[in-house]
Order: sequence, then structure tokens, then C-alpha cells
Amino acid sequence: MKELGILLQIPAEGADGGEGMMTQILMFGAIFLVFYLFMIRPQMKKQKEAKKFKESLVNGAKVVTIGGIHGKIVEVKDDIVTIEVEGSNRLKMDKNAISKEFAVEEMEKK
Repeated sequence: MKELGILLQIPAEGADGGEGMMTQILMFGAIFLVFYLFMIRPQMKKQKEAKKFKESLVNGAKVVTIGGIHGKIVEVKDDIVTIEVEGSNRLKMDKNAISKEFAVEEMEKK
């Protein structure tokens, strides 16, 4: 019977189950903390940076769209940005379609 108790992880008679419960609660807390620090917090930081970037778009900035189009911002309205590409062609796009500033990308390469 003793071997069966070991296999089933049954506490020995007279043992207090409160200690195991506290350890389990601490483990769940530690797992949540690690999950928050490595998954949730960095994602929130990335979203804040993206929002700040989209609000800081100004005329004359060189940008790259999510489709890979390189251009220069000509006009910024509420949610619409007009960019000028090669050949003086202009494209109207949503601000969410701008992925990054080209000037920053070029500086990082050097």
C-alpha cells in the first residue's frame, strides 16, 4: 500500500497538506510573473513605441511601408498619409501602413 501511495502522490497520514498548497500557489505566481516579464510587458512596450512613431510622422520624413515601398511623406492628415515615391508619383495610405522611418534604418546600418 505504501508503494501505491508514492505512485499516486498521496500525502502520508498525519502530514499537513497546507505546505504543498502554499508551494503550488507560489509556483503559479512565479509562472505568471515570468510570463508577464517576458511576454506581456515587451509587447506593450512595442505597441507604445509604434503608436508614438505613428503620431510623430511629419512632412519630409523618409519612410518604408509594410509593403516595402520607400518614399517621402508629403502630407499628413488624421489617419491618412500621402507619400511621394520615385517619379513624383503620390500614394495615399493609412498611417498603419507605415512601418518605419527610413532615415533611422540607414543610420543603424552605419
